[in-house]
Amino acid sequence: MPETLVDPLFRAFAAPAFTDRHLANLAAGTVAAVRVPGFLDAAACEAALGAVDRLPTGEYDAARVPTRIVRFGPALNDFRHSDGSLDADRYWVAAEAARVAWQRAGLRPDPIAVSLARLGAAWGAAVSPATIGGRPVFGGTLREINAGALIHYDDVNREYPNGVFDQDVVAQLAFNAWVAVPSNGGETSVWRHRWEPADEAHRDAYGYRSCTVDHVQRVTLGPELGDGLLFNPNNFHAVAPNPGEKRVAFAFFLGLTTTGQLIAWS
Repeated sequence: MPETLVDPLFRAFAAPAFTDRHLANLAAGTVAAVRVPGFLDAAACEAALGAVDRLPTGEYDAARVPTRIVRFGPALNDFRHSDGSLDADRYWVAAEAARVAWQRAGLRPDPIAVSLARLGAAWGAAVSPATIGGRPVFGGTLREINAGALIHYDDVNREYPNGVFDQDVVAQLAFNAWVAVPSNGGETSVWRHRWEPADEAHRDAYGYRSCTVDHVQRVTLGPELGDGLLFNPNNFHAVAPNPGEKRVAFAFFLGLTTTGQLIAWS
């Protein structure tokens, strides 16, 4: 069997706060993940989880996403035509409905606003919403993933090869903050592997079979209440199942632009 070669830089780090160096290293691909324990305190997690029932959640189409995932908030990928263009009419209706629902839910403190403010402070400039035709996109989703998520990657530049934002993105990061965690399972794994054409032979619904990343270095992190996690989602990643308990996280993507700004979307 082939040996798994190890990149000594591809590690997960725990830190008391996110820094501009963490963001730069993740964008450059020299770090696997950065985790901040207690990014949200217990009171903020309890308040956020209490508001979840006031948000209109739904599930992905089982034909597209075979593992059950409860979610709130539109993701750009849900509105992508087969030619890599955005179904703008449907997207903006969903984005506006999500904004109204978010405001009505009355999350105090707002975990997305808190997270964006802290990441902006770390970078040295406020995080702005990505825009399309001058309109800010919706940024900030909720995901309850109890049955796991398939091995997959996220890359807005591949999903929309002709571009979708007014800004040009040169690196993409994923942020998660857990407000409910299981006692076992629910780990996030990140592999040191990015998409290549040969991977398409191992397609599985929206993701890829495990053989795609056999003998590839990976890091695995168990969810802890209130933790914040940043990683580069261009790397293949997955979530392990945790049947019988809840794993709930607020999440969004960050993009580093050609002008050195950070933008956010979901």
